[in-house]
Amino acid sequence: MSYRRNPKIRPSRRRFLQYSLAALSGVALTNCQQRLASSPGDSSDDAPDAPAATDEPLHIYTWADYANDDVFARFTERTGIETVVDIYEANEAMLARMLAGGGGQYSILYPSDYMVQEMLELDLLATIDHSQLEGLDRLSQRWQDPLYDAGNAHSVPVSWGTTGYIYDTRRLSPGPEDWDFAWDNRSALNRQITLLDDPRETIGAALKSLGYSYNSTSEDEIRAAADKLKELRPAVRAFESFGWEDRLINGDLRLCMTYSIVGNALPSDHPNLSYIIPASGSSVWTDAMVIPKTAPNPEAAYAWINFMMEPENAAFAVEQLKFATPNQDAFDQLPNELKDNDKLFPGEDVLSTCEGIAPVGEATQLYDDLWTEIRSA
Repeated sequence: MSYRRNPKIRPSRRRFLQYSLAALSGVALTNCQQRLASSPGDSSDDAPDAPAATDEPLHIYTWADYANDDVFARFTERTGIETVVDIYEANEAMLARMLAGGGGQYSILYPSDYMVQEMLELDLLATIDHSQLEGLDRLSQRWQDPLYDAGNAHSVPVSWGTTGYIYDTRRLSPGPEDWDFAWDNRSALNRQITLLDDPRETIGAALKSLGYSYNSTSEDEIRAAADKLKELRPAVRAFESFGWEDRLINGDLRLCMTYSIVGNALPSDHPNLSYIIPASGSSVWTDAMVIPKTAPNPEAAYAWINFMMEPENAAFAVEQLKFATPNQDAFDQLPNELKDNDKLFPGEDVLSTCEGIAPVGEATQLYDDLWTEIRSA
């Protein structure tokens, strides 16, 4: 992941094998509708105008990770606003649709941290009118003034997580503790490993295993990480961010690099699976809610953000979807089983070894070039 000042579509935290738009599956929840109480308009120059009517449905464009019928139904019950939800499988698919003008019906999007900044540079996002929001002060300090959007001026964080390994405890015992496990056991794990199809995450993991920063700009360090990945490449079954889950469950794979939102969800139904955050450190990512400038129903969008910021609703979503919430009041309402889950909510001792993925400037091209070599090795 990197921050660019041009509209070129780039690899991301959740990149799929191609940049073409993924097939979009619509989820419509038919519920009663009612008007929202009027609220003050956004006076900023780049904010969308408030709609004349407030009984239109709210169109949301989001990850499958967040598409939960119970959460949507809860919103409709509370507000009377119907939700129509479309799914994208990569930040780039969402961005491509917005740039092509095909996303004019959406009033809420869920970009990842780096994509928020890219969309800002492309002038796609409305300024958030904080006077229409309730609960920004509930955010943990880490998310009060994020690097990707100072002061949450254009986005509101909704979830966060880490990157690590998930594995089958019945087939790997002892299991991995750090990134080097894949290299140390590559003969036994031959063709039973998948790594993320994401250059900054996967090269970042190799950098971390060598004692370097996820965000290194040193050519020598980046090349050393790439060489290390080339050593592992013959044992890697595929570079996949998603789509490997059934093969891990069925025993065709033993070790997969993944994001914690998947790593914590799968073991709920398959207790033989376990997710670990590597001891040498990992990345910390954030997904956020934004209102595009083309939003047809910004009033309903503010209602959605406020709904998701209410502690009881945020806690409900965490229980349903198994993501970490940046909302401290919501965290306090969670059952101890979730609050004490250090894979879902790692402590400061773990987070202190982790890094957000940051801009690498001119080194971006080197990452891209070496990633092509790694993939084809």
